[in-house]
Amino acid sequence: MEQKTVIDIHDVNFRYDRESVLEHINLSVPEGAFVGLVGPNGSGKSTLLKIILGLLKPKEGDVVLFGTPQQKFKDWDRIGFVSQKANSFNTGFPATVHEVVMGGLAKKMGLFHRPGQKEKEAVEKAVKAVGMELFLKRNIGDLSGGQQQRVFIARAIVSNPSILILDEPTVGVDRQNVESFYHMLTHLNKELGMTLLLVTHDIGTITDKVTHVACLNKYLHFHGSMKQFIQLDEQELSHLYGHGIRLLDHHHDH
Repeated sequence: MEQKTVIDIHDVNFRYDRESVLEHINLSVPEGAFVGLVGPNGSGKSTLLKIILGLLKPKEGDVVLFGTPQQKFKDWDRIGFVSQKANSFNTGFPATVHEVVMGGLAKKMGLFHRPGQKEKEAVEKAVKAVGMELFLKRNIGDLSGGQQQRVFIARAIVSNPSILILDEPTVGVDRQNVESFYHMLTHLNKELGMTLLLVTHDIGTITDKVTHVACLNKYLHFHGSMKQFIQLDEQELSHLYGHGIRLLDHHHDH
């Protein structure tokens, strides 16, 4: 049986004014995959995310979401998105974890609908999935950066999306918590069957977590399974990527 794809990108080009940012991008995200999209700063990763999310239009090429051309796609609830934290989040904001996560259902509920039992259960389930069930009544401003980021993931998954897209989610998460953070993402992928697309420049920390890797630096230099990626030697990688890369450097921390 052929595996379904959640996102299909065909020959996408993008320019800001005259500066070319993305060229001839062909990328597919299979259902159930955990894809690591890696690339140096300025490689076009955030631009590609904005194109997938419909916030930017490609100059050429097509994006297909769940088998539907993007211009006809209406079911945006199926895509959860967590931006580069909350870094800009106002920690003085007076809201509890429960309220922040409930906010992820606002669009589904409509303006004047009060949350009922179904919505409360959805919030509890999402908060549990990210390991924050003991913090439901805590103010979001009292949490650490890593805890806040987990809450934003709960907010993004509370409406039960088919894919979760994360843009550099560990920015502002201290190093010792990064490993447990990725462990939580692996749980969402393997146990809950959620497709994940993770943008990161830290290739070393994710090599034992993701199923597929895409290396972006204006062009898509590599796109394949983790197995294929590991078989590349560091010289090939550096050549692909345009600069030196250290693979699997998370093993050096122990």
